[in-house]
Amino acid sequence: MADFHHETERLVLRDWREDDWPAFWEGTNTAAVMRWLGGVCDDEKRAAARSRLEIYREETGHTFWPVERKSDGAILGFCGLKRSNQAGGPMGMMEVGWRLRENAWGSGYAKEAAIASINLGFTRFGAEEIIALTVIGNAPSWGLMKRLGMQRREDLDFANDEFDAESGMIIVYSISKSEWAAARA
Repeated sequence: MADFHHETERLVLRDWREDDWPAFWEGTNTAAVMRWLGGVCDDEKRAAARSRLEIYREETGHTFWPVERKSDGAILGFCGLKRSNQAGGPMGMMEVGWRLRENAWGSGYAKEAAIASINLGFTRFGAEEIIALTVIGNAPSWGLMKRLGMQRREDLDFANDEFDAESGMIIVYSISKSEWAAARA
């Protein structure tokens, strides 16, 4: 399998390197970043998350890739694609996801990386539809989903309290390949 590398105007999405992990965890394993993602991860959860990301890449050719800023090489977080596998959810659908460190919020990096990932999902990885998952309380996340042109899919919402024990639900947004193409025509 060829090494993955994709550039946008300001970012690089690429395969993980060993030296990415400390910077990734330092920047993203904070109370604010992990608020809607199950809380700050201990060593065991970090190792399991890393293993999952590596397995996704090995099995499908894509994963949530590190997001590297071109101007300084900083690891801002991750963004990319995987097959949805959340307990109770729409299994096997192409899913776009992102997680960026706090000092990268509000700069358009998540949107830039998500657009690139969705484009790749449709053009390189054969998706006909792409979903994104979040919780009701995570307004910045579902706000980005809406700005990407995704629509709420209440028919795909599912019970799961791993990320938001209060609501006990994960909500789903989606966009089809034809909707994506039409919005960019």
